[in-house]
Amino acid sequence: MKKIISKIVVGTLVVGSIGFVQAQKIDAKAKKILDDITANYNSKKNSYFKFSFGSGMNGTVSKTEPGIYYSAGDKYKLKIMETEQIFDGNKIYNINTEDMEVTVAKPNANSTMFSPINYLTSYRKDYNVAYSGKKTVDGVNADLIKLTPVKANGLKYIYLYVDSAKKQMLKLEQHGNNKDISVIAIKEYKENQQLDPNMFVFDKAKFKNYLVTEL
Repeated sequence: MKKIISKIVVGTLVVGSIGFVQAQKIDAKAKKILDDITANYNSKKNSYFKFSFGSGMNGTVSKTEPGIYYSAGDKYKLKIMETEQIFDGNKIYNINTEDMEVTVAKPNANSTMFSPINYLTSYRKDYNVAYSGKKTVDGVNADLIKLTPVKANGLKYIYLYVDSAKKQMLKLEQHGNNKDISVIAIKEYKENQQLDPNMFVFDKAKFKNYLVTEL
């Protein structure tokens, strides 16, 4: 579980070797749904998600952990298991309370920062997009959208489950080429809250006894 958390939360999704370039295919209906959801999130001052993160093999989730996620503009804060991640708009701070370590790095062009909604932007250039019908998720008649990587990146495909009526993401499933599965299911959503002004600030004074490594 910790390995998968590291891959998705702390680490970044690095694009692998590319055998050939394919023409990207984006279904018009799926694009309209994703664009509407993106516009809805971007119109908010800030957003909050409570979610469960599940992982497993061969399409079966064997373990789940709770998590919370705050975002405002391009800044965000994530907490899951012993890991906290802060992006202040410039640098990513990965804080591991179990190991008492902090890793600081700048995002780069070959990385995908964690977010329950990160595929709402990355699909525009990195994935073939297909509308796959309806499926019930926690009593909601959700639209199912399938993303398939245009270039090799370690993933076989991603499923996005969205509430088109509310223009919100409900769940995403990430299926790897090695048959692993990671699922983020959003349990609670709030928007335009009064957040602490220092919500997305890394305070060094709180981590005096931590090993801090800047990459």
